[in-house]
Amino acid sequence: MTEVLSQDEIDQLLTAINAGGSESAEYKPVADTRKIKIYDFKRPDKFSKEQIRTVQIMHETFARLTTTALSANLRSMVHVHVASVDQLTYEEFIRSIPTPTTLAIINMDPLKGNAILEMDPGITFSIIDRLFGGSGESVKTQHELTDIEQSVMEGIIVRILGNMREAWAQVIDLRPRLGQIDTNPQFAQIVPPTEMVVLVTLETKVGEVEGMMNFCIPYLTIEPIIGKLSAQFWYSNVRQGSNTENLSILKDKLVSVDVNVVAEIGTIQVPVRDVLSLHAGDVVRLYNVKVGDPLAVTIGGRQKFLCHPGVVGKKMAVQITKKMADFEYNDFEELVSEGEELL
Repeated sequence: MTEVLSQDEIDQLLTAINAGGSESAEYKPVADTRKIKIYDFKRPDKFSKEQIRTVQIMHETFARLTTTALSANLRSMVHVHVASVDQLTYEEFIRSIPTPTTLAIINMDPLKGNAILEMDPGITFSIIDRLFGGSGESVKTQHELTDIEQSVMEGIIVRILGNMREAWAQVIDLRPRLGQIDTNPQFAQIVPPTEMVVLVTLETKVGEVEGMMNFCIPYLTIEPIIGKLSAQFWYSNVRQGSNTENLSILKDKLVSVDVNVVAEIGTIQVPVRDVLSLHAGDVVRLYNVKVGDPLAVTIGGRQKFLCHPGVVGKKMAVQITKKMADFEYNDFEELVSEGEELL
């Protein structure tokens, strides 16, 4: 049924139109609140922000280790720190580095594929100058590395790769190996130009010379462990490592530590005046000790074994006869057993 407006309602509508108030509040357009993210299908993001952050943490450790190693090797102040971690195409990386430069192709065993460690020419020639006895100044005219210079840089890069293995230890037992050194980026085609890579840029300073050191890892190489590049896995692995691997390392180190082993005949308390009056030939009687009684073997100030004194060859020795009940050093317990002689 069609509703018919009254004359008063018609007059009100006409008045509202003439006054410019025809649009009521209920007809206001709704604002678009959708968040739109720009996505480039030619260079898709393969790494999340969390994974990029984990890679940065790993290489901050690598930078600290490299700073210490290069400072000791070059006998000069060296400073290395992570400037940025980005993801880009391999073609963009190749275009961003100078020619000639120092490109080390790294085998990332057990991961498949290779990575690239690129070193700024200024840093390269500063390192070479320091190792050849110079002051570490960078050459003004860049040139390709000679055979001798390349051999010197191979030793430096191998040392740096040892730091990389330690920095990656919480994620994978990486065994990086130096494949070859190139100077022309066009010859280092380890992946297709459109393949995504993660680029770790390290600001490096050797003496007064500053430059960049870049570590380029293709996505295809790092893909098998991409799930481990998360904060949860990283910190849980660090805690686990501190409880297992680190304890194992500490035990291995402690086994080779020298400790004082003392065969104690007995003790007695005497006043200082009696000690000052002692002369050669005086007899000091020990408390509760008889001839033939076993001696106490003290390790680190604590009694751990009983023994009998004797001689082996021309050396004085003791023979372990019994283990004390309160022995706590399990590693030493494995090394010393009953009947074993200590010289």
